[in-house]
This record gives sequence, C-alpha cells and structure tokens, in this order.
Amino acid sequence: MAQTTDRDDDEGVVFPVGRDGRRSTSETGRAIFADALRVVNPEAAARTERERNWRAHYLVHARRLVEEGAASPAAAKAIALAGLLSAHRRLQFARDGEVHTLEVALKHPRGRLHTHTVAGISKVGPAPVAVPYRGQVLTGDALRRQIDRWEADGLVEPSFAQALWRVQAHPEWFDLSDQRFALLGAYAEMGPLPYLLRWRATVYAVDLPRADLWQQMLRLAHAGNGALCVPCAAAPSGEGEVAQRAGVDLVRAAPEIAAWLDAIEGPLTIGAYAYLDGAQHVRVAAAMDAIQAAIAARRGDTTLAMLATPTDAYAVPAAALRAAHERYARRGRAARALRLATFGRAFARNGTPLATMRETSDAAELAGIVDVLVAQQGPNYVLAKRLQHWRALVARQAGIRVSIHVAPPALTRSVTKNRLLGAAYRAAHRFGAEAFEPSTAAALMAALLVHDLRHPQAAANPSVELAHPLQLLADAACHGGLWRMPYAARSALPMAALLGLLNG
Repeated sequence: MAQTTDRDDDEGVVFPVGRDGRRSTSETGRAIFADALRVVNPEAAARTERERNWRAHYLVHARRLVEEGAASPAAAKAIALAGLLSAHRRLQFARDGEVHTLEVALKHPRGRLHTHTVAGISKVGPAPVAVPYRGQVLTGDALRRQIDRWEADGLVEPSFAQALWRVQAHPEWFDLSDQRFALLGAYAEMGPLPYLLRWRATVYAVDLPRADLWQQMLRLAHAGNGALCVPCAAAPSGEGEVAQRAGVDLVRAAPEIAAWLDAIEGPLTIGAYAYLDGAQHVRVAAAMDAIQAAIAARRGDTTLAMLATPTDAYAVPAAALRAAHERYARRGRAARALRLATFGRAFARNGTPLATMRETSDAAELAGIVDVLVAQQGPNYVLAKRLQHWRALVARQAGIRVSIHVAPPALTRSVTKNRLLGAAYRAAHRFGAEAFEPSTAAALMAALLVHDLRHPQAAANPSVELAHPLQLLADAACHGGLWRMPYAARSALPMAALLGLLNG
C-alpha cells in the first residue's frame, strides 16, 4: 500500500484537534514520545515537551527513548506500554460526526465485508526458498554461499544467517496449508504475499480499493497454489467484477476489517505492512496496531508480524559494536582528513557503548546504540515505526508470538522518490553498507517469517527467554551493514548522497 486514496482527513483514524483548532501531527507525536519517556525519565520527558522545533530536533528524543529502554528490561517494557497507551488515548476514530477512541470504535463495525476466495490452479508443492539477487534467483548451495558472504561482509547479523540456513534445511516448513495470514497492506513492496501464495497459505488480503492493484494480486493468486481471500464491500456477481469490488481502506474502515478478520477460524498471523507518506503513515500504522491488538486480545492463536525499518536507532549486540569500532580504527587518511576539515561533523564513529556496558564474552549481549535515524524521513515515519516496536514488545510480554526483524535498506518507491536518500542508498556500498532491491528484501523477510512460525526456539516464541526485551529487535537483523559500518549513518549520508548523484 504505497499511496493513499482521496480521503477526508476528518474521517477514520485522525489526530486530535489542538488548542488552535487544527490537527497537529507534531504536537501529537511530541506528546506521545514524552509520555513514553516519562515513565523512566521525567526530566527527559519534560525536555521533549519543551521542544519547539520538533521536525528539526525529533531525532534527539527518538534516540533517547532507545537509550532509556536499553538501560534495563523493566525500562524497555515500561516505555513500550506507555507509548502505546498514549497513542491509543490521543489518536481518535471519527465517523459521521462522532469521535471515539480506537478501542471503542473497533467494537462497533457498521456493516460487514463479503469474502471472495480465489484458489490457485498450481498443483506443484511449495516452492523452495529462492531469493532474487542481482539478476539471478539464488537457491540451494548458491544461496547458502551468498548468505555466508553477507555475514562475512557485515551486512547481516549471525543470527540472520543461522535462521536462513535453518529454513533451507527444513523445506517442509514451507508447506503453509495449515496457516492463515491476514496481510494489512497486502501489496506492499516488502510484503510476503507472492511467497505465501506459492507456499499453500490462505491469505486474507487488505489493501486499497484500486482495481489495478487487485488485478495484480488476483493474477498471483490464480498462478499459485494457495488461496487469496478478498474483502468486498458488496459481493461481486462474477469473476469479472472482483477487482472492481475488492478492497477496503484501513484508515477509514478499521472496525469492519477487524470484524472480518476476527471471524477467521484457525491460527492466524496478522502482518502489518502498509505504508503511506507523512502523517498518513501514522494514521494507517495506528489502524493496523489497533486491529492487531484487538484480535490478539480476543483469541489465543494469533501471531503478529511486522518489519522494523533499518533507519532507526537500535540497541545492538556486542559483536556488531566491536566490528564497527574496529573498522573505524582502520579508516583511511581521506576519512580522517575530512573529519578534521568538517570540525568533526563528517565520518564520526558508528555506535555508542551503553553507559551500563561491561566487558562480556557474549557476542549477542546488547552493548551499544547504533543511530541510523535519517532526518529526511521525518518524525511521522519514526512515530509510525515505533508503534510497531512497542506493540511487538508488549505483545510478546503478554505471551503472543511476534515476528519482527530489521529489514534491509531497500530501493523501494518510497525511498527512490526522495532524491537525496535514493542517491545515498545507491552509494552505500562505498561505506560498508548495501541497499537491496525490494524483491530481494521481500524474499528474505518472507523466509524469516516462516522461520519464526516453525522454529520452536525462535526469538518470536514468547516462551523463549530473552536477556533483554530489545533483543527481539536485534535478533536476525538484516541491516545491510548499517550497524557494522565504520561511520555513523548521518555523518556519512551527505558524502554518500553526493557520490550517488554524481554516479547517476
């Protein structure tokens, strides 16, 4: 879901009206971040509330939330819960002149969605894990060798490589005929839809009512071996009408979507993949979060799935922090000279040790903060993604299986339409990172989803003990090198963008 419909901004999930009578995204985002901080550091929360230029300085407060959460397991849990409670208290659902909280609105759907099911015609078994990469489709030994190279180059964490090796060793895991998936933002570039429909899954697809989009999804379903369940406001009279009648707007019809999905029988994985620009991203993220929370609270057979953005701040394992610092120590003369010439602004060292860090032989223990927040993406983007981080932590604490992984930087449409960010991604390899094609990233993330559903010792399983809740976000991270490259992302971004622009 890469674009929005022509919607009235006063309908569906909305920001609250401020004292000046306007719906301020900055005021709401600042307040949610302050509420999340207040439970662990009231002084930091007060500084967040006093921040006047939120768009310019939100990065400081977004990072502070991660630093405070990394200090202790209790702090991470408290921040996540407080942030979610604040978001659900402040964001509202408006319809026909009435305004309610999201929780209340989801209990009162108006009407119901019809289901049209399209079964695939393929009789072949589930396809083995296959990853498109640089013009090839990697399987078997070729994929194994590429995973080894990615790990050796520092583009993925060892736990990612181990998870991919594990799913390769268990091809039977890819028979998902016993699984049902609800994909919110089903046609997202980074979503697993094409793969699930090759792995015998039953997929309940939620995306915008756009005929061109549904025609593509229907073709995938017909060619596959799974089943696609299509929501329609009115039942189509025949196959030719399905694409025209299909689809529903997450922002405006969250109550009806929740009711539709809640009626599904059997284990259900609810994946949140929708993306919109700017403030619309917060609105759709809040709708997805409310749907996930409501259904998970009512049934015990739910798994939540989402993708964590690589451009955020994370508590990272000791091995990743050491690798970044070792590479920085070996940096060349040009980088040293540019750092001096820019009075320390360019090519700063990547990764800051935690204040609580101690010498450890455990390479997986969280040891520092890597800050990959990118100012160009804006505070609304970070707030939307933090809602997913917080939901993942709170849900797992409540005994719900959660599949969430840092996805690689990818040349998606949302990235490439930002000229500077797209140029920086194209030149990332010069600094020890790599931006993947969306098809590569989607295949890798789909394989990790299967791993989390099938492997009993996956971090997604709430019965698996984690030393710190934030290890859930660090596990099997495919960060494209952003955690292990020598330079802090924002200190290298201007040079990367310049090189990308010069090289076309």
